[in-house]
Amino acid sequence: MLENLLFSLNATVPMFCIMVLGYLLRRYTPLMPESFADAMNTFVFKVALPVQLFENLSTSDFHTIWDGGVVVFCFLVSLASILILLALSYFLRDRSLQAEFIQASYRGSQALLGAALMQNIYGSTGPLALVLIGAVPLYNVAAVVLLTLMTPGGHLDRRTAAKTVRGIVTNPIILGIAAGLVWSLLRLPQPVMLQRGVESLAATATPLGLLALGASIDLGRAVGCWRPTLMATAFKLVLFAAAFLPLAVVLGYREEVLVVVLIMLASPTTVSCFSMARSMGHDGTLSSGAVMLTTLLSAFTFTFWLYLLRSLGLI
Repeated sequence: MLENLLFSLNATVPMFCIMVLGYLLRRYTPLMPESFADAMNTFVFKVALPVQLFENLSTSDFHTIWDGGVVVFCFLVSLASILILLALSYFLRDRSLQAEFIQASYRGSQALLGAALMQNIYGSTGPLALVLIGAVPLYNVAAVVLLTLMTPGGHLDRRTAAKTVRGIVTNPIILGIAAGLVWSLLRLPQPVMLQRGVESLAATATPLGLLALGASIDLGRAVGCWRPTLMATAFKLVLFAAAFLPLAVVLGYREEVLVVVLIMLASPTTVSCFSMARSMGHDGTLSSGAVMLTTLLSAFTFTFWLYLLRSLGLI
């Protein structure tokens, strides 16, 4: 039991210590002003993280990595989660919070925290790309549709649809995955200079991303609508994992694949939920509160899920 607990803590505690450091630097020192934290977060998502995913995929055997069943599973589970939340959102007293509630409850930070967790446990991102391929495009499309339609007078026009498609096609994370898979499929060699440069840049993704995520936490933003925020947090960290992890186990997923499915189901709400909600005319209070609360509590819930899976001999 102690060995399983230490395994779980060793995987999660280092990540959240770096996040706490980011919060402290942002809150109590002049070293990380908001503009710097935002710029660092942008750099991680547009440069460092795609390079990290490219590095892990391009140096792996494509036929070993690819599993279409996992991609389809991630897509279907994500779609089911969104539909469940859509139905439940009509029970909210404040209907203006529907879109934010749905998005904050399903849209996790798989790329950043998922990559950090996989690096801590297995030393590489492994099959994380399968989750990103299966879930991230759907996440983006659903978010745009919901945030557009669930506003007063909202409607989805051709311009918004084209912008959504363009955003998915040009998503840096998707591009990094696609480049890595093609590189692996074609078995292209990497010159030493390129390999070392890519490795150095990829190594910055996890620490800088966690620092920026910690710096984005605002403890005061969740107070405004705490009940739907708590509901969104429960779905994001516990309920969907409890519902769909047993299905993944029944389908035979183990080790790295089961961990990336857990990451998809129980990672904290991504910071981009807040910025997208605000940019599309929503208040953003629920989104920012969910980001803060899920990020803080995921230190405990992630540890619990890993401990449970480890104790059952599944990872």
